[in-house]
Amino acid sequence: MDAAERQQILDRYLDHSRRFEEVAARRRSVSPATAAVIPFQGPRAELEQEPTGREIEVLQLISDGLVNREIGQRLYLSEETVKSHVRHLLAKLQARSRAHAVAVGFRRGLIG
Repeated sequence: MDAAERQQILDRYLDHSRRFEEVAARRRSVSPATAAVIPFQGPRAELEQEPTGREIEVLQLISDGLVNREIGQRLYLSEETVKSHVRHLLAKLQARSRAHAVAVGFRRGLIG
């Protein structure tokens, strides 16, 4: 990394920091009564859902060791659709990785 690249990174950081401070200052200027109006969103609805049948199929194929491209070929889906199913699975199972999702799937009896 040369000096110009380092300077670009530093400039982006300083710009981001400046914008963050501007937003923080605006929030501090909002009265507590106005801030109380903002509703609490709670956990995402996705966390409360069970995986769909297609997501369970994807999870089974992950447990068989297939990568997204192979899963897509097997299920006649695009690789992007498989990635979307994996993201939803991770959220619904509250898993940190594909391997963790497989472990959770086994424990919950979703896959065998």
